[in-house]
Amino acid sequence: MKIHWSSVGRHYLQVIAFCCVVAVLTTAIWPNKTYVMQVGYALSVGTVIWFVIEFGRYLVDERHCHTDSSGGHGWPKGWRGLLLTVVGIGAGFLVGDRVGDFLFAYPNVSSPRDNAISLVITIVAGAAASFYFHARGRAAALTAKIATAERDAGEARLKLLETQLEPHMLFNTLANLRALIAVDPPRAIEMLDHLNDYLRVTLSGSRATSHPLASEFDRLRDYLSLMSVRMGPRLHYALDLPDALRGQPIPPLLLQPLVENGIRHGLEPKVEGGEISVRARRDGPRLLIEVTDTGVGIDTAAPSGDGDGGFGLAQVRERLQTAYGPQGTLTLAPLATGGTRAAISLPLSA
Repeated sequence: MKIHWSSVGRHYLQVIAFCCVVAVLTTAIWPNKTYVMQVGYALSVGTVIWFVIEFGRYLVDERHCHTDSSGGHGWPKGWRGLLLTVVGIGAGFLVGDRVGDFLFAYPNVSSPRDNAISLVITIVAGAAASFYFHARGRAAALTAKIATAERDAGEARLKLLETQLEPHMLFNTLANLRALIAVDPPRAIEMLDHLNDYLRVTLSGSRATSHPLASEFDRLRDYLSLMSVRMGPRLHYALDLPDALRGQPIPPLLLQPLVENGIRHGLEPKVEGGEISVRARRDGPRLLIEVTDTGVGIDTAAPSGDGDGGFGLAQVRERLQTAYGPQGTLTLAPLATGGTRAAISLPLSA
């Protein structure tokens, strides 16, 4: 049994505020007692009710309780919760007034009418406060469940997008390998060895929805080594990752579609090839990752969904939206010197 004392303290502060409101009513009914004295009596009754209900719920088996917002022991379900409320209100009425009489040295000469009014006020106030805490707890637990469901759905969507990207890259590589076998078997064998190493690392790696940025750069290095075998001296690449950003978590395979897009649509159509570079840097409270190539550039008039490049860019945007919402962005723009710059901007984790 784990008691969250911060939650206990927060509940009691709310009880104190509620008792101050009840004291306004009781002062109007019994003006012979000052407001301060009425607050004292209300706190005596409210504290007893709160204590019995707040700690009494831990005596109920957790299987018969709702889950609270912190995932722990919440309000008892069904008749158990009702019984606990009745016991708490009864204890508050029988004990609370006596505690108030003792604290204020007030002679208990209440009439039957006063006792009846006091009982009604105790029942109504206790039931209202219990319903308030019960409703707040249920709402917090429901919010936590919704947040968990949304997180699980987001993670499942990221994994689905990743499974769509991996075959896309594999099919493109196998098509290139098939063409290379006919013209340069030794290089095809070398390419096949690199592909084997790349797939071994990819398939044996973590299937989590995020991994360190350093792991993403390692994957890029393996992929670019694979592409270097096919393109030879036509492909040059550079990877720049500051040590301070190596542990920054990002979704797997977030950058590879951009690199693949730069090679396939930027460098390959260019006879002399060119260079592709991937650079990560801090941009205030955000992480900026730039993928630039010196290829033929992009056709701004072409629809963004055309061809394989459209597929890869659409997947990257969707993964950013799933993982970061509007905080994750992808921009694509031509470079003044020729080529293309793709930039991902997302919030840095704490």
